[in-house]
Amino acid sequence: MRIVLILKCAVVAALLQSGFAAAQSYPSGPIRLIVPFPPGGGTDILARALAQKLNEAWGEPVVVDNRGGANGTIGAAMAAKATPDGHTMLMVPSGFAVNPSIYKNLPFDSTRDLAPVTQLASNPSLLAVHPSFPPRTVKELIAFLKARPDGIDYASSGNGSPPHLFTELFKLMTGTRMTHVPYKGGGPATVAVVAGEVPLYVMAPMQAAPHLKSGRLRALGVTSDKRHPAFPDLPTIAEAGVPGYAMTNWYGLLVPAGTPGAALRKLHAEMVRIINVPEIRDRLAREGATLIGSTPEQFAAFLKEEMAKAARIVKAAGITASN
Repeated sequence: MRIVLILKCAVVAALLQSGFAAAQSYPSGPIRLIVPFPPGGGTDILARALAQKLNEAWGEPVVVDNRGGANGTIGAAMAAKATPDGHTMLMVPSGFAVNPSIYKNLPFDSTRDLAPVTQLASNPSLLAVHPSFPPRTVKELIAFLKARPDGIDYASSGNGSPPHLFTELFKLMTGTRMTHVPYKGGGPATVAVVAGEVPLYVMAPMQAAPHLKSGRLRALGVTSDKRHPAFPDLPTIAEAGVPGYAMTNWYGLLVPAGTPGAALRKLHAEMVRIINVPEIRDRLAREGATLIGSTPEQFAAFLKEEMAKAARIVKAAGITASN
């Protein structure tokens, strides 16, 4: 019996030592951070800030790889099929939870092929319009839309993206109609609304801020249930005319399923540390973001809930990959 116990202890010790060695040797080369959208959007901006800090901490190159298309599914598929060694990561916004409901033939399984690392942060979006657009308040927008049921377009960063879902919920709750114009990411959608190609876009504060300051965009409301700290005079959509409306975007990090536990835990710990670095924490706070830094298990449970909620909105709004 004693011999068996000794052997068991030796096995456990060997496994612990192996895990420690794996954690110590990771990373062993360049890291690729896939952003499944073109440059310039909220996901890309946050990813680049985190990549810089990770490079400074680990001394390995961290390359942001923009792979836009199909609301992030193209980049996500690349991450899902990458070697699971901790050297490929995927940054996603909340639209990741919508994709299984609108894309029926995804080339990967969102829960089986990708392993959650952490939900980094959540933040509200701003309902922004081109300055030439007549409505100046949410109530004026609703009246304007009801008088023109088929004449107004709105931009999004892709089918199933947060701006798409947020605007569709606004339509459902106000009984209005708009035509969806999906772009290949937040960057192109921002360019389109600033240029006046489309009059309206629900966008990330970090995208909107410089254009609001320059007068190239005007904000009508914030999507969360509380006012944005950076825009204290801007009402929430709920208080401005749509009681009960509340939606927030979030950002999370995933890796290919099968990534060694030691690498995943080390990456998780480092990302939680980075979002609490004063420079990053203060930047996110200025954007009205709430820091999360959840465990992989908490993020997995959160994703399950988000996918169920997204499925209900998709069904109610009749959203498909083509609208």
